[in-house]
Amino acid sequence: MTLSDFSINDTHGKHIPLSCFNGQVLLISNTASECSFTKQYAELEALHQRYYSEGLIVIGFPCNQFGKQEPKSNDEILDFCQKNYGVTFLLSEKINVNGVHADPLWQWVTEEKPGIFATTQIKWNFSKFLIDRNGKVVGRYGPLTQPKKLSTHIEELLKQ
Repeated sequence: MTLSDFSINDTHGKHIPLSCFNGQVLLISNTASECSFTKQYAELEALHQRYYSEGLIVIGFPCNQFGKQEPKSNDEILDFCQKNYGVTFLLSEKINVNGVHADPLWQWVTEEKPGIFATTQIKWNFSKFLIDRNGKVVGRYGPLTQPKKLSTHIEELLKQ
């Protein structure tokens, strides 16, 4: 499997094949609007603004699996993100990132880049993955890693 084999639905339910991002660098993160890490939306947006023209695609994946910190509907999530953090990057519909109902993309990225002790489980909101221009998962970062700390790695990938 490659990144191109997957698709997502945005917050409006529009089907988006990830093959439309072939040749670009992707930064994906599971997100939640009622989490202590929610302020990372602002940093994700800053990365989107800074690097989009060079080929970075940021996608947020709202998820309610951790402490039920994303109880909102898709429309409410989009409204919250735009009003509070000026989010213009792509947001998917609300998904699961763990378990039998986990989104296939998230199953794939966690298998491609396991965490500590080879676990494929996502531990909390705002876990992040970097995918290079060739569709290879090249980085996995936990919630404590602030998105702005990924700038150097993103810049390296954009030069490739």
